[in-house]
Amino acid sequence: MKIKKGDTVKVITGFNKGTIGEVKAVFPKESKVLVEGVNVAKKHLKPTQANPDGGIVEKTLPVHVSNVMLYDAKAKKASRIRYEIKGDKKVRVFTKTGAVVK
Repeated sequence: MKIKKGDTVKVITGFNKGTIGEVKAVFPKESKVLVEGVNVAKKHLKPTQANPDGGIVEKTLPVHVSNVMLYDAKAKKASRIRYEIKGDKKVRVFTKTGAVVK
């Protein structure tokens, strides 16, 4: 998976199309990522002893990795990424600009 925790991504399809957010968690086995402010659902909680009032909680749900692209803040564009060898290190590079991903 080419997207890592802490990357800035842009949603390219779905209800939140065009939204830019930071990746909070990555689930490689499921091919999903958790993006801040994207795919937020409301969960109704039943009253319990710990939470006697119950209530409604907003919860961020994972999005499939194919629905997001890495976002280049300098070029202000979403781009695919490729790997290159720079010196002794393997780095991620934006295909549109050729800039190295932080």
